[in-house]
Amino acid sequence: LGKDYSRWNDVYLTLRGQYGARSTRSDPDDESTSVMHVAAPIMDNGQVIGVVTVAKPNSSLQPYIDRSEQRLLTLGLGLIVLGLLVGAALSWWLARSLRRLTRYAQAVSEGERAALPHYKGGELLQLATAVERMRTQLEGKAYVERYVHTLTHELKSPLAAIRGASELLQGPMPDEQRARFASNIERESERLQQMIERLLNLARVEQMQALEDEQQVPLAALVDELLHGYAARIDSAGLQIRQQVTGGVLLLCDPFLLRQALANLVDNALDFTPAGGTLSFELVHDGDRVALSLFNQGEAIPDYAIERVSERFYSLPRPGTGRKSTGLGLNFVEEVMQLHGGALAVDNVEGGVRVRLWLPARRVS
Repeated sequence: LGKDYSRWNDVYLTLRGQYGARSTRSDPDDESTSVMHVAAPIMDNGQVIGVVTVAKPNSSLQPYIDRSEQRLLTLGLGLIVLGLLVGAALSWWLARSLRRLTRYAQAVSEGERAALPHYKGGELLQLATAVERMRTQLEGKAYVERYVHTLTHELKSPLAAIRGASELLQGPMPDEQRARFASNIERESERLQQMIERLLNLARVEQMQALEDEQQVPLAALVDELLHGYAARIDSAGLQIRQQVTGGVLLLCDPFLLRQALANLVDNALDFTPAGGTLSFELVHDGDRVALSLFNQGEAIPDYAIERVSERFYSLPRPGTGRKSTGLGLNFVEEVMQLHGGALAVDNVEGGVRVRLWLPARRVS
């Protein structure tokens, strides 16, 4: 009462129809004593006749300001941490993807079998596709060259025998001798056909980087089916068969490839088993591995040949006839085992030879 506030901004501006507000320190030397003033006009018949000012110390708003600062700080730190986590996850995923592609490229450069890493899209998929295309083109050229050389070398012998026999047949000779030469031509032609068929199967398997058709196959039923197909040959030789693979055992495999591999093993075993001998199938467990074992009674493999029996085109003479096979059977079996993540093992044991197909235990249930 009796004081003049007309020169204060809140009153001065409000009396002139403007927005009036000011902030004034109660103690000029202490900024924490600031007080905010906001004025509103008092109207009478459209005329400003006075001013009402509301004052509030700034210190009363400080807790709200402090809480707001704390929230902003927490939110900022959270965003920074989230950004770091997202960046780390992206960096880990990218590094992991590149490591997979690097391992694939290294395996290809070393001539090993490896499956192309799967990517859903983007630059990594384009890069993986380009690497696979390059591998196919480079490997295909070397593969064809290698096979042309080996096939040419292996075809020389049977072709020479066929040509020699055909030349002799053109001249006069006894019927018995003529029949023998004709039989030679038929036998060598059959050998050529077997070689070509097995080379085609082997070429297909060698070009595969991973199994294309995996199924759960009952192992005992597969062995029984295979032995049934050789029943006539087994009976004619008077062989004893011991099938010791229990029923209910399932093998995760490519049925077609495994059937062909087992057929090659049985074919070899029958060639080297004497009349009245024994063939035995059994399943062997060894830690994290499982082996399908085939034993055939007969002569041991010579020491100089034991390490070469799975080598391409390497073959031992069959007992009795002295003839050699195409030398592709066990090589095919070894390739099939590698595709399944396993291995082929051939050993001399008491009374004969044992062949084992080792597989990871996870494939057998």
